[in-house]
Amino acid sequence: MKRRTFLQRFGSILAALGVAEAEWFQFGTRYRQALAQPSSRKLALLVGINQYSESPALNGCLVDVELQKEVLIHRCGFQPSDILSLTDEQASREFIEAAFLEHLIGQAKPGDLVVFHFSGYGSRVRVGNTPEATQNALVPADGIEEAPQNPKIVNYLLEETLLLMLRSLPTDRVTAVLDTSYYAPTSILTAPLRVRARQTPPAAVLTGAELDFQKQLQEKASPEQPGVILSATSAPNQVAREIQYSGFSAGLFTYTLTQYLWETTPTITIPVLISRVESAMQQLGSTQQPGLLIGKKNQQRVQLNENFFLETTGAEGVVTATEEDGKTVQVWLAGIPPHVLEHYGVNSRLNVVNQAGATTQLLIVRSRSGLTAKTQIFSAENKTSPQVGQLVQEAVRVLPRNINLIIALDGELERIERVDATSAFATVAHVTSVVAGEQPADYVFGKRPDTKNKDLIASTSLIVSPSRYGLFSSSSERVPNTFGEAGEAVKVAVQRLSPKLKTLLAAKLWRLTDNEGSSRLNVKATLEIISGIAPRAIMHRETLRTANPETINKKSANPEPGHTPTIPIGSRVQYRVQNMGNKPIYSMLLGLNSAKNAIALYPWQKVTETEEPLEPQLTDLTIAPGETLTLPQTTSGFEWVIQGPPSFSETQLIFSTAPFTQTLNALAAAKHPRADQQPILPILNPLEVAHALLQDLHNASTATADPNTVPTDSYVLDVNHWASLGFLFQVV
Repeated sequence: MKRRTFLQRFGSILAALGVAEAEWFQFGTRYRQALAQPSSRKLALLVGINQYSESPALNGCLVDVELQKEVLIHRCGFQPSDILSLTDEQASREFIEAAFLEHLIGQAKPGDLVVFHFSGYGSRVRVGNTPEATQNALVPADGIEEAPQNPKIVNYLLEETLLLMLRSLPTDRVTAVLDTSYYAPTSILTAPLRVRARQTPPAAVLTGAELDFQKQLQEKASPEQPGVILSATSAPNQVAREIQYSGFSAGLFTYTLTQYLWETTPTITIPVLISRVESAMQQLGSTQQPGLLIGKKNQQRVQLNENFFLETTGAEGVVTATEEDGKTVQVWLAGIPPHVLEHYGVNSRLNVVNQAGATTQLLIVRSRSGLTAKTQIFSAENKTSPQVGQLVQEAVRVLPRNINLIIALDGELERIERVDATSAFATVAHVTSVVAGEQPADYVFGKRPDTKNKDLIASTSLIVSPSRYGLFSSSSERVPNTFGEAGEAVKVAVQRLSPKLKTLLAAKLWRLTDNEGSSRLNVKATLEIISGIAPRAIMHRETLRTANPETINKKSANPEPGHTPTIPIGSRVQYRVQNMGNKPIYSMLLGLNSAKNAIALYPWQKVTETEEPLEPQLTDLTIAPGETLTLPQTTSGFEWVIQGPPSFSETQLIFSTAPFTQTLNALAAAKHPRADQQPILPILNPLEVAHALLQDLHNASTATADPNTVPTDSYVLDVNHWASLGFLFQVV
């Protein structure tokens, strides 16, 4: 149904809100019978609001609607005519509720698939006469009535009302996605990213029309919540955030959710999906944890194909348009992880595939704007031209060799502090400083919250509390071991941070190798705690293009989604790695420990006893076809023991079809003071190691290529020659 037709039909309903809605339920059955179709349908209502009259504008909600719409159409089989989108001023409370009544409740029938999505502000509002009687609410575009009243009347959509509408649907195949949060932060945030929660005036009260509508729903709704509800946060103290990249902003939860839906297979279960999404969110620097509510007790292992009806072929994007010359193709690339897409270079290559996953055409990226890339057909001789709606899979990833770490200067810094910081960062190689909020950034340079705005008046003079400078993640979490002593000068702080900045840039570079979704190497890896009789699995990863449905749903030791896997300090851990392919592969392990120091697995060569002591040597870790290997290969006194402090730790397991010659040389070049040949040691030259790693993957991918066709200013990585699996866990 076209939006204009919908608004015309419901103008009278909105004018008499309450009566018309009550009448709706009286003839709802007849209406559904009239619209009945011989096969099940897939219906979606998508709501996104950036512009609010009395709140700062959000940046990513309309992109969220587009992200969700594209994945529903091209990955989940929805018809565009069955998806209704309400954005900005269209998304008033009355319009949202009326759209839900007609488009979803009015058309759905048993067995149909229904999706509801909301991106916008959330809040807490008083319902009733007591200040304690507050409820969660979604904030529509007309959230606060403009007429001056005391107390103010707010026109919110209660979360409880939404749940009642979901329970009024005649089908239990329901998925709701709520990219919002309800508790506004009480302190000034360091991060420049938008937060989807706003404070409602304590004296404000909810409009009576909403309460009347809720009462009518209570009389008709089912007592049990159907389907699945996915929320951006899992605890009241968390806030839903947006991410900012060149050319677009989006909800962190919506992007990571839809990105994984592009790449994954329909056999994955909802709890495992949420676990993977949470891990991706945290690798982007956020401690936000998604929430999950599954209505029926027997749905704890419900698969995505029961809720989203995914096609069997995963992808990184879809063809959205072709130009008149027939050689230029526009591609939507929301299936690529956002931190990778940010640096996705010209000359990257994509395979156009059919429903069976077979390649029909090769596309070369010529330019990119936000989530959309313009590509050219590699060979016009191919008889098959790409069609709108065909999926595309990554074939070759091109990354620029010159990538900097971007540091945002916190808006809380005084002008002279920003000037000094800009000058100081300009002297640090491979680091660029920007104004917070104006451009995407990897980290934020600012003051510790306990030293902000602590101005004390003593006698007649103003005494300013000494500042302590350091780094924050994009979601305002302090980066461990980056804050100096009180009273430290800005320039001194930047100089002190220089080694840490190199480490963080190195981690940024090896994260750009993430390709769990697109790699063609058939590898699996499980992180285990060594204890008792048998090792205990904590996390499982495998390349999705070659995934086995029986293993992809291996869960972490913590069965509750929305909680990061935890490993106690002092635990002995290992990775169990399987090469399921038909060729030998080589492996490398790099990471950041909980102190945010770079570490690596040093594969020392086993030396037989000789009369003369030999210099310790590093050698490639080779995994033969069909072989299972533990990393590190633990022996007595030769183990990986998790150290403190309590915080998040991450590792990157990287595999290649060629040896890691330059990476091992870089590790060996820094003469390590440790002579005991422990397997897990700090990296003394992390930036050099990261560049050597990318060069090794580049060499493996271009070994048989014509040197004249390989860009000299880029790394070229072929999905047939490398795989990179990321693991993130919390040390406790």
